[in-house]
Amino acid sequence: MTKITYEIVEHDGGWAYKVGDVLSEPFPSHDDARRAAERAAHEQVVPGDSTEISYEDKEGRWHEELSTGSDRPQTDVKG
Repeated sequence: MTKITYEIVEHDGGWAYKVGDVLSEPFPSHDDARRAAERAAHEQVVPGDSTEISYEDKEGRWHEELSTGSDRPQTDVKG
């Protein structure tokens, strides 16, 4: 199972949450960023409908696959 960690970091004069190399918008306080990260982490694990997805990889190749609504990652908020 995939695990996604939302990390609270200083960003652009405020605070943001970060997943990998991607940052959220800045929030005025650490607590605001943490609450937003906790909401995003909670939404990430909610089961949904199975759906066809397509995406392009780093080499420019397109892929199509079925994403099952029950295949959700584990999430964590750090910081």
